[in-house]
Amino acid sequence: AILIIIYSLASEAVGFFSEVPIQEFLFGTRWAAFFDDASFGVLPLLAGTMLTTFIALGLAIPVGIGSAIFLSEYASDSLRTIIKPILEILAGVPTVVYGYIALYFITPNLQIFIPDINTYNAASAGIAMGIMVIPMIASLSEDAFYSVPQNLKAAGYALGARKSSVILRIVIPYTLSAVFAVIILAMGRAIGETMIVAIAAGLRPTLTLDPFESIMTMTAAIAQAATGDAPVGTLPYTSLFAIAIYLFAMVAILNLISGYIKSRWEIKHE
Repeated sequence: AILIIIYSLASEAVGFFSEVPIQEFLFGTRWAAFFDDASFGVLPLLAGTMLTTFIALGLAIPVGIGSAIFLSEYASDSLRTIIKPILEILAGVPTVVYGYIALYFITPNLQIFIPDINTYNAASAGIAMGIMVIPMIASLSEDAFYSVPQNLKAAGYALGARKSSVILRIVIPYTLSAVFAVIILAMGRAIGETMIVAIAAGLRPTLTLDPFESIMTMTAAIAQAATGDAPVGTLPYTSLFAIAIYLFAMVAILNLISGYIKSRWEIKHE
């Protein structure tokens, strides 16, 4: 299946890179696919993608892991039966709904404190994406925390450790590889999100790290090129396959890093 995906993307991207040098694509600072003086530098799209992703992870990682620790170590069974369905509902909300929540709820509230913020901005999209991936991090991390052998926890309590010490010294180190894998999975989910950023972040490919500016992500650029405005075979059309290959390579590298660190941590526990 992976080979089929790579072939389908590469077969179209070859035509793009035959006309646009790969160094211009990778290091160019201007993206203007639908203008007469077209330019296909992917750096503005990469910056927008990573900006919204890091905003999302900055919110989702502490809240998600904190929720998982609370559910697995502190919450009673009755409270857990209430909170778990809420997390599952959040996980099932369509991403287009999160996009409009970002546009019509998060942005207006941000404008109360930051009046000059753009209506379409990276911060609102990133916050909405963070809310979207919280259930994933919380649920998978909770499963990892439950996998910790009870005898290890009992040994910690027998030595006089408090619950917080057992969590910090036993539970989290024991499940660190799994938690890291969950974070990588959430990062890949955020990088590949389309609807939220297309609705709330804007479609202005600006090379900026200002979270209150309008930006364009790589997935939003793909969605724009795939709307039908770009005839098949043209550079704007084939550019979406070049971006898709870039995204695929990013996610593949993240998975390789995750696998390497997980294997290194498992060796330590042998």
